[in-house]
Formats: sequence, structure tokens, C-alpha cells
Amino acid sequence: MFKKLTNVFVVLVQRYLPDAFLFAIFLTFITLILGVLITGQGPIAMINHWGNGAWSLLAFSMQMALVLVTGHTLASSPPIKKFLKSLAGIAKTPGQAIMAVSLVSAIGSWINWGFGLVIGALYARELAKQVEDVDYRLLIASAYSGFLVWHGGLAGSVQLTLATPTNDLAAMTAGAVTEIIPTSQTIFSPLNLTISIVLILTLPLINRAMHPSKELTVTVNRELLKDAEEATADMDNSLTPADKVENSRLITYLTVGISLIYIVNYFVTKGFALNLDIVNLIFLTFGMLFHRTPRRFISAIAEATKGASGIILQFPFYAGIMGMMTGKSPEGVNLAGAISNWFVNTATAKTYPLFAFWSAG
Repeated sequence: MFKKLTNVFVVLVQRYLPDAFLFAIFLTFITLILGVLITGQGPIAMINHWGNGAWSLLAFSMQMALVLVTGHTLASSPPIKKFLKSLAGIAKTPGQAIMAVSLVSAIGSWINWGFGLVIGALYARELAKQVEDVDYRLLIASAYSGFLVWHGGLAGSVQLTLATPTNDLAAMTAGAVTEIIPTSQTIFSPLNLTISIVLILTLPLINRAMHPSKELTVTVNRELLKDAEEATADMDNSLTPADKVENSRLITYLTVGISLIYIVNYFVTKGFALNLDIVNLIFLTFGMLFHRTPRRFISAIAEATKGASGIILQFPFYAGIMGMMTGKSPEGVNLAGAISNWFVNTATAKTYPLFAFWSAG
């Protein structure tokens, strides 16, 4: 029954799920129409709110792009790849492979969602090379399913944004939050940790239950997964002075040393106060260290940046939607306030948390 239900969703997604950018477009028009109907503002006023808000999340967008890029760069480093290759030898059956990649992806995503997305995919590739008869579709899906837990993890955007000192905090929350909220009350709260642990432990079991029978299993040709011979960046006499500088490990180690001194001093003086900036710096530092030379690190960053295109494209539209949600009419009415008041007036003390969860979801 569970596998049949899974197949139904597979067909629906393949036929009807467009690119995420289209959702941003659809939500833009829906918000515009709701703003006109509920707040009584004209279309031009709502469009002005959209334009005024489009660039209000530039700093946050850059932080999110760096979460993805630095996480991707660290996950694709030689030490991490070597570790994943050895770890793949643990799984001997298709079920074990699905559970293993789900667990690694979930843990990686909890640490950093950019790191988890890439480490899950790389681990799935290694498992596909070593484990026979594993369904390749489910293996890849499981590699990305760990993304479900990142919201409660160390790189959770909301928690780290609320913990990051910024003058935009009040504006971003429409005045609801004016002082930073430490991660001890969000990421490391007992409730959040319990939810995260339960998700990390149950996700592998759910994914394992979806593995199709042998006659319906789709495997991959292992010849397609063979690694291309990596180009070496070792120095020789033919390299120019610029090439030698780009391949200097000394420059990398000196730069990493400066960064590590700052990171250690940060935690010594401020305690374990995580925010987006320090998390990104940690991943940037260890990504540089693990790639060893500036040239290899630059190449890894360039490759990782390709995955940030969705953030760069979509976030101005999200900011525009936020502008329309918070843009007030001459009477002081806005869409976000109207929706919030409806929830407050409808909910009770017991049902309000449930309504807040549904509205956020």
C-alpha cells in the first residue's frame, strides 16, 4: 500500500511540479490580488509595495547563497570524498544503502543544509557503485530527503537570522522582534532537539519502506558513475609565477590560520553564540583548508556557485512579496496584519500554536 501511494506521488510530481521559480511568480500574483481585495489598496499601490520591497533582503540573500556555496565546497573536498567512499562499504544490501544515505544526508543537512545537499548526493553516488540492485531513483531521492531537517539545524535560516545582530531585524519581522534571540532558545531548545532527533532517526526507516520490489527496481549503469581522472595541480618547472602562487599551500595555511584565530576568539569571548555570519565563516575556512591550495578552492567555489542560481533569482521576488504583505494603505491596513489578526481572533490559547504552524508551513 505504501509503495503504491509512493508511485502515485511520483507520477504527480513528474507531470505537474514546475520549477520553484514559478511558485515565486504564482505567489506574487496571488499576494497582489489578495492585497487589493483585503486591504482595499489599488493594483498600482500594491505594485509599488512590491518594487519597494524587492531589494530589501539583499544581505540575507547573500548569507543564504554563502550557506549553500560554502557547504557545497566543503562537501566536495578530497577528505570528505575519501571518507564517503570508505563509508559506502558498510552498506551491503539495497535497504541498508537507502537507510545509510538517508541518515548521512539528514545529519549533514542538520549541520549545514548546503553541506547536506551535496554530501548526500556524493554518498549516494558511492553507494550506487558498490551496492547491487538498489533503486537509483529512491537512492537519489533519499540523498536529498535529509533536507527536511535543516530548518531546525545549525544553519537554520530563521534561527540564525534572529541571532545575528542587524539593523534590519525589526523591519524583517514587521516590528515583532527588535532584539536578537540566542540559539539557546531556538536551535538548542529541548523541543527543537527532540524533533530533530526523531526526524533523523525515522527518515531512514520511511525511505527504506519505499524501496520497490526487485522486478520494479530501476538500477544505474555503474560505468556511468566512474570518476573522471582528476586534474592535478602539482607544481612543476613549467608553471608561471602566478600559477605557483595560486597553487601555494602556504598561502592557504596562513589564511586559514588567521580565520581560525578569529573563530576561536569569537567563541571564547562570546560563548557558543551561533549566527549566520560565524557559521558561514567556519565552513569557508574548513573548505579552504580541505582543498589545500587557492586554485583548487577557487575551482570548488566556482562549481558550487552554480547551485546558488535559484537563491539569486527567487529571493528578490520573495522580498517583493514581503513588501506587498507589509505595505500599508492610507488607513494603516496591510495584508500581513489582516491575516495575523484573523488568526489571533480565531484561535484560542491552545489552538494558536497549531494555527501558527499551519500558516508557516
